[in-house]
Amino acid sequence: MRVNFKYLLNVAAAAVFLTGPAFAEQTNAPAADTTKIKVEEVAKDLVSPWSVQVLPDGRYLVTERPGRLNVIGTDGTVYEPVTGMPDFATRSQGGLLDVVLAPDFATSQEIFFSYSEPRGDDGNGTAVMRAKLVLDDKGSGALADAKVIFRQEPAVRSFAHFGSRLVFAPDGTLFVTLGERQAIKDQAQNPKNHLGKIVRITRDGAPAPDNPNREGWDPFLWSIGHRNPQGAVLEPGTGQLWITEHGANGGDELNHPEPGKNYGWPVISYGRDYDGTKIGEGTAKDGLEPPFYYWDPSIGTSGLMFYTGDLFPAWKGNLLTGALKGMHIERLVLGSGGIVAHEKLLADFNERIRDLRQAPDGSILVLTDSGKGRLLRLVPG
Repeated sequence: MRVNFKYLLNVAAAAVFLTGPAFAEQTNAPAADTTKIKVEEVAKDLVSPWSVQVLPDGRYLVTERPGRLNVIGTDGTVYEPVTGMPDFATRSQGGLLDVVLAPDFATSQEIFFSYSEPRGDDGNGTAVMRAKLVLDDKGSGALADAKVIFRQEPAVRSFAHFGSRLVFAPDGTLFVTLGERQAIKDQAQNPKNHLGKIVRITRDGAPAPDNPNREGWDPFLWSIGHRNPQGAVLEPGTGQLWITEHGANGGDELNHPEPGKNYGWPVISYGRDYDGTKIGEGTAKDGLEPPFYYWDPSIGTSGLMFYTGDLFPAWKGNLLTGALKGMHIERLVLGSGGIVAHEKLLADFNERIRDLRQAPDGSILVLTDSGKGRLLRLVPG
């Protein structure tokens, strides 16, 4: 029998530097009561769908990572892609990412979307575009008055860890989550750039006027020290921002980023590198924020939402996150001490979950991530 001594040494090293959770509710919450749900297929054969929004007329707006923005009818018809889209860096994790409707979409027709923007020899970076969505009588539409309002700087020669979720705050400013691009992960600690950060901008793309503006910080920054946040949502009633972000080998995190704070990557982490070796200095350090909750092993966190509807009354106030690696939806029950219970939904579906949104009727819209992705609707069983 061959013994892999390098593997054993890496496991031993990981065991030495990792410690237990900082408090009981920080990980491995007990099982919640199970829920009977029914899954309805709305649309199929979508190519790596990334984000879904419900239009005022009940149709759906869905991004596909290869660069298509689709209007999908309530009957599941996938119309011709919206025209007037920009160029994308579509290799690996890159392409068209999140999309949100402006709070006044009914009158302004404006949408905002994030994507990986090619930047010539410098590489690429996450960008945010603002445009009017002009719907036509054939079921599709076109962009008008399109303008890039934000560019992550610097550009990087990488096709990984773009982030990126967009969330409107109650005051009309826009949160943008940005990955550290993997190739230079230590830059998540550099407050002079946008790598591994959350930024907050106005609708015109300027820094939000009441951003923290700590000494030495770029004026766009809200918080720093993030790895690859691909879920974001505001808590109803409080306006508190919550995010999920990918760890490495273990250590996926749920956080509620506050202005001017540092969330530790890659100095502290509950995860390990992919070869089993230590990342950073351990799981805690003065001045760095620990995760509110974490997963080890990783589930591959994706879209994030709070449930506020009436179809699932027992879920009110719960967080739901998609799992790419885990291929399920995780329902998280918030309590006074943290996450006090969890439930795995769709665990037998064997499909990567990319995005979750609550529909106006209280049902839950789900995007599955593959070359034959689907738009699903969850209702009580």
